[in-house]
Amino acid sequence: QVQLVESGGGLVQAGGSLRLSCAASGRTFSSYDMGWFRQAPGKERDFLAYINWSGGTIHYADSVKGRFTISRDNVRNTVHLQMNSLKPEDTAVYYCAAARNQGVVVITPVSYTIWGQGTQVTVSS
Repeated sequence: QVQLVESGGGLVQAGGSLRLSCAASGRTFSSYDMGWFRQAPGKERDFLAYINWSGGTIHYADSVKGRFTISRDNVRNTVHLQMNSLKPEDTAVYYCAAARNQGVVVITPVSYTIWGQGTQVTVSS
């Protein structure tokens, strides 16, 4: 069973950048598709980015396309989210999640079976 731990969150000014990391334990990490989500207070958990098991398929939400970049390293069992041009509305708790590879892009939270504990990102104006 894979376990996930996020890191890299923090406080940044608008226009700044952060790089989130998600470290996975377990020997089956490379068989999972990975996603990044975020949840602001009082709001639903929103999909941000998806990367399939091999890194060959990537998909972004329109809200972050061109600003955020997802990547993974199956040797180091990590997935990253590089976030540039951050805006105050990007403030939220950010989660990485794992889904068994299904051969399709997965963007709904219910499709992900393993979640990290989350890391807070706060963007000041």
